Amino acid sequence: MKDFEAFEVSLLISTYNWPSALEKCLLSVINQTRLPNEIIIADDGSNEDTTLLINKYKKIISIPIVHVWHPDEGFQLAMIRNKAISKSKGDYIIQIDGDIILEKHFIEDHIRIAEPEAFVCGSRVWLSKEQSLKIIESTGLSTLNLIKFPIKTILNSLRIPCLSSILADRYKKNKPTALRGCNMAFWRNNLLNVNGYDQNIQGWGSEDAELALRLINSGIKKRFIKFSGIAYHIYHPENDKSLLPKNEKILKETINRKKIWTINGINNQIKI
Repeated sequence: MKDFEAFEVSLLISTYNWPSALEKCLLSVINQTRLPNEIIIADDGSNEDTTLLINKYKKIISIPIVHVWHPDEGFQLAMIRNKAISKSKGDYIIQIDGDIILEKHFIEDHIRIAEPEAFVCGSRVWLSKEQSLKIIESTGLSTLNLIKFPIKTILNSLRIPCLSSILADRYKKNKPTALRGCNMAFWRNNLLNVNGYDQNIQGWGSEDAELALRLINSGIKKRFIKFSGIAYHIYHPENDKSLLPKNEKILKETINRKKIWTINGINNQIKI
């Protein structure tokens, strides 16, 4: 869309007990060429340190910050995202994680690639352990050194907007589950029409792919934001994947039944 001021944007940031990374994320939001209209922080049960950080940035950032929290009862990312979506006011939701640092054109790029009846998936630049540690320990937001990026992610760090527009409906066109939940965007009404995330998915894995398939089954087109919407992912050890087989079973059911709606979704958080 050419006029990136034409609709309101909610930036949804999910987090869990890593305030030092969340602070870098928020600093990168402040630096955006186009600020979101609001920030919704989906907090999956963090302790008081995260609340203190968020309250600090409520005083620093001029746009509204909404802190959506629930008790720590295990990895409940699907549920806390639904709760955050239910509190959002924007027409368009751009979704990232709290360990993501945004390139300064990130929101502008996402708005440019947005289309009616479409959702958007993006890539990430996976930062090395060494570079991530330096970023976390630094004061403010350090300049990222592209030379030190792992070779396999260098392409994800290049911003070429004209090429991005060409590839939007071509890149990984036949791979509907090729996506990263830490870099996605949706129209809010499209999410409500499929009942948001499936809250039966708990623990790491499959929640974003399952949602994407239901959106596609409902007639919403998938677009890919390549060479734009650049997101730098701070290194962390892999999450516990013990519940992945159960989550993949839910994903396969969505594929086989061509599901559009999940019973255990956002309607448990909001009256639609």
